[in-house]
Amino acid sequence: TKEKKRHMGDTKHFCPVSLKENFVLYPGLYEHAAKYQEKIYYFSTSEYRDKFLKNPEEYVAHNEPIQAPPLRVCLLGTHGAGKTTCARQIADKLGIFHIQFEEYLQELILPKTKEKVGPDFDGEPEEDDNKMTILSQELDNFSQTMAKTEAEKSKQEVELTDEEEAIKANLVDNEALPPEVLDNIVLDWWRKEPFRSTGFILDGFPRTLDEAQYLSERGLCPDVAVYIQVEESDVLDRLFPPRLKKWKERQYRKMENKKKLKDLKAKIRV
Repeated sequence: TKEKKRHMGDTKHFCPVSLKENFVLYPGLYEHAAKYQEKIYYFSTSEYRDKFLKNPEEYVAHNEPIQAPPLRVCLLGTHGAGKTTCARQIADKLGIFHIQFEEYLQELILPKTKEKVGPDFDGEPEEDDNKMTILSQELDNFSQTMAKTEAEKSKQEVELTDEEEAIKANLVDNEALPPEVLDNIVLDWWRKEPFRSTGFILDGFPRTLDEAQYLSERGLCPDVAVYIQVEESDVLDRLFPPRLKKWKERQYRKMENKKKLKDLKAKIRV
């Protein structure tokens, strides 16, 4: 064992080209191995092995050991498992960035949508509101017409790009994000500053097998993947109270609207 360790390259069983060019620890494969200065190096692909052999001095250590990349963590778990709470604590303790994936998607389209979208943010339609709008128009038709015109004008000005439409569809209908959209979002966390040199904990990604395969195909290897498994009763205890609070608030608004509706009808009769 000691003999083998002594003859392995500077990056051990990780690909030196992936580390140098992408700052990622990507495990090398035995079938893509090469020998240089009596040391064995392993590469993630045959292309990277050939690239190394053309200019090996660019990928080996010289006066100082090769710097390892910062910690990159993927934190997974069902909705309500407590991922975000744990991620914030870990990020604070380790001094790395906390990225909440779905929240990040919301922020990308929020300047145009003006409000968060998705099942957790959709309000229930209230018939009383529609009735009140009609009655209000009868009382103040001109004012309502002007407001409607301004609203339609504002709505026409907001036009989502294809990428923003894909993000919205993912948040609202859980449609898969195309690889080209993920490229514009995820690659920067591994390859650009300040994430590249600081590290991060990615909260809620990957969420599907396709997203996990995307990371693998792009060579974006997390150092640690943690899955939080909790009992269904714990999730229910965590999610039910705020949902119940929202429901009570909607019921209260309905009662208030009914009262206003009654007052409007009385005004119209007068």
